[in-house]
Amino acid sequence: MQAHEIMISDVYTVKESDTVGAVIAKFITHRISGVPVINTKNKIVGYISDGDIMRYIGTHEHRIFDSLYYFTVIKDDEEFPERIKLLLDLEVLKIAQSKVIKVSWDEEVENIATILGKKKIKKLPVERNGVLVGIISRGDVIRHCFKDLLQGFDH
Repeated sequence: MQAHEIMISDVYTVKESDTVGAVIAKFITHRISGVPVINTKNKIVGYISDGDIMRYIGTHEHRIFDSLYYFTVIKDDEEFPERIKLLLDLEVLKIAQSKVIKVSWDEEVENIATILGKKKIKKLPVERNGVLVGIISRGDVIRHCFKDLLQGFDH
């Protein structure tokens, strides 16, 4: 079984020119937790997830070491509500992951399962000729691998 046989073709995306506020609105409206970032040619240029947003709004600590190996922790100057407001107007590529793990439309499901498991990611964008054509989640792999085996299974 190959990626194109189990992928979801109707993919929610955001444009590289969008703000993080637009991304969050899409997350809320569609009850999703991550989307590919695409350019005008539908090529994947990034991926933004709820984890990227959590890392931004969480406390950022900086450690400064002195010559006696003691350290001081300096926290963000901005309070939590201020970080949230600042985040909304940021360009999506400021916090999106630019090194996107993706698969080809003819990738075997076994390899997709391996990538999802080893890399500890939830979704993989699917490309054909360098263009986004779908997305595959962990759930998609599980549903397609086990649905025939579980028919008649008493749950």
